[in-house]
Amino acid sequence: MAGIYIHVPFCKQACSYCDFYFVTRDQERNHYVEALITQINHYADTFYSAETIKTVYIGGGTPSLLSISQLKKIYRAVQRVFNLDLEEFTLEMNPDDVEPEYLRGLMSLGVNRCSMGVQSFDEDLLKFMNRSHTADQAVRAMELLGASGFDIYTVDLIYGNPGQSLNSLNTDLKSFLAFDPPHISAYSLTVEPRTRLGKMYENGKLKPLSDEKTAEHFDLVSETLTESGMNHYEVSNFAKPGKEAVHNTRYWNHENYLGLGPGAHSFWWNEDQKTAIRWLNRPDLRKYLSGNFEHAEAENLRLYELAEERLMLGLRTSNGISTDELEKKYEYQVDQHQLNYIYHQSRSGKLTYDEGLLRLTREGLKVADAIILDLISLKKPDAPR
Repeated sequence: MAGIYIHVPFCKQACSYCDFYFVTRDQERNHYVEALITQINHYADTFYSAETIKTVYIGGGTPSLLSISQLKKIYRAVQRVFNLDLEEFTLEMNPDDVEPEYLRGLMSLGVNRCSMGVQSFDEDLLKFMNRSHTADQAVRAMELLGASGFDIYTVDLIYGNPGQSLNSLNTDLKSFLAFDPPHISAYSLTVEPRTRLGKMYENGKLKPLSDEKTAEHFDLVSETLTESGMNHYEVSNFAKPGKEAVHNTRYWNHENYLGLGPGAHSFWWNEDQKTAIRWLNRPDLRKYLSGNFEHAEAENLRLYELAEERLMLGLRTSNGISTDELEKKYEYQVDQHQLNYIYHQSRSGKLTYDEGLLRLTREGLKVADAIILDLISLKKPDAPR
């Protein structure tokens, strides 16, 4: 089973934290749709199109800048070329694009999950992030989405902003929960180099929130959302039972996915199931519109590299990762040095290890990246991989 990701690179303006590929040239949207359909057609009668596609995710950028008719053209092309048996069809949107007619159009197209970038209901924080919507527009969009008939949708929250207090974050959380969303993706703000925030940091005009304060924010988010009845099923994701994101779970489980559009990533196991390839479509809209769909990057991944990646992805989820899976699928054995570390982290309350299943606790999730890095680096080069 596989998934398809379609990258729509258009945005109204640049959010201060975003390092995804995007452009603000909205006059190119029709040309982009035609180029995308051409790229889709290139996959006809290939082993990519033969595999059953269970999820489609249209992200960006801002996919909700495309009209329903443009989205319909794209989806019809996907239907013609690929073998679809969809469990989930997701489209990302911004609050300022949400209108009842647009939501009805998405449902008629077959979209059954929306992902909306609210980020905050605090007007000052929205301005700091340079979001295109206001707090009032976010409230209206939440009301419309809740009344739309979509059973599953997710809204994004960003915490850990410079100068953001726990009281401010708590107010935001209460505002989100007042709408009773089935899923919330909560991300800690990261300052990426090639962004507005990155430049502010380099120039000494921005002081990120300390690690200690960010950990306090994480605790408040996790405790508040789990107490509301949501499962904390991945470091940044919370869902009511049965409302987890299917497409994203496929990423974490190392299942095949094909990326379409400029700047989209793909991952595909080779036929031997011992190696895989990951590639990035060149993030260049001009070349893409000219029919140049070449890859900017491509890497062949060996089994031990895939094992380390699966270990990392698995530990970020509530399901954890079993050493049995690592051994049988990836030929990776946890050695004594790693077992000693696991035992130490178990004693400190950051990790559990029961019948071969490794899982991080809430305390462990706060420092997940550090634990995962330690665990991977402890394996000796001459130990079985």
